[in-house]
Amino acid sequence: MLDYDDRYSKTTPMNDSAADPRQRLVLAAADMLRHRGLNATSVREVAKLAQAPLGSTYHYFPGGKPQLISEAVQLSGEQVARYLTRTFAAGPRDGLLAFVALWRQLLQDKACRAGCPVMAVAADDSAADDDAPMLAAVAAAIRAWQQPLVASLQQAGLPAARATRLATLLIAAVEGAILLCRAQGNTTALDEVAAELLLLLDKALAEAATQGAP
Repeated sequence: MLDYDDRYSKTTPMNDSAADPRQRLVLAAADMLRHRGLNATSVREVAKLAQAPLGSTYHYFPGGKPQLISEAVQLSGEQVARYLTRTFAAGPRDGLLAFVALWRQLLQDKACRAGCPVMAVAADDSAADDDAPMLAAVAAAIRAWQQPLVASLQQAGLPAARATRLATLLIAAVEGAILLCRAQGNTTALDEVAAELLLLLDKALAEAATQGAP
C-alpha cells in the first residue's frame, strides 16, 4: 500500500500494525483498486489481503462493497489532496513537477502495473450500478484535488475562471498519461504530457505576469 501523505510510504495492509482492522480493510481495498480495478476488487479478496475475517468486513461495512469502495476512494482522494496542497503551495510549476515526479516513481516501482484508485472507479461502468456512494466519492475527490491547484494558480495571478480550467486540464492530462503508461509499460507518455503541460503552464503564468504588471 502506498501512502500519498508520505510520498506513498511503503506500508501495506498486512504489515501496518498502526492501522486498526477497519483501516486495514480500507487500505487493502484501495490497493486492490490500484492494481486490479473495480470489477475485480471483491470483498472476499479485500479481506484476504487485509488478513481479516470475512465476517468482520460486513461488520465494519454493512453497506457491502459500495460502502467499502467509497471509503477507499475517499481515503485515496484525501491523501492526494493533502499532497497537492503541500506541493502546489510552492507554486504551480513546482507543484506540477513534484506531482509528475511522484507518479513517475510510483509507476517505475510497480513496473507500470498500478494506477490511481479513484480513477479505477471512475473508469469502470459497474460503478454506475451503485453510483450514489461510489461515484459521489469520486466526484468529491476530484473537487478536492482541484482546489489547491486553483488556489496556487490564482495566487500566481491567473483569473479564477482560467485557473479552474487549467487545474482541470492538469488533473485530466496527468491521470490520462498514467493510463497510457500502464498500457505501454513505460513512463514515456507521462514525460511527454508533462513537457507539454509545463509549456502551457509557463505561457499562462507569463501572460498573467504581463497583465498584472503596472
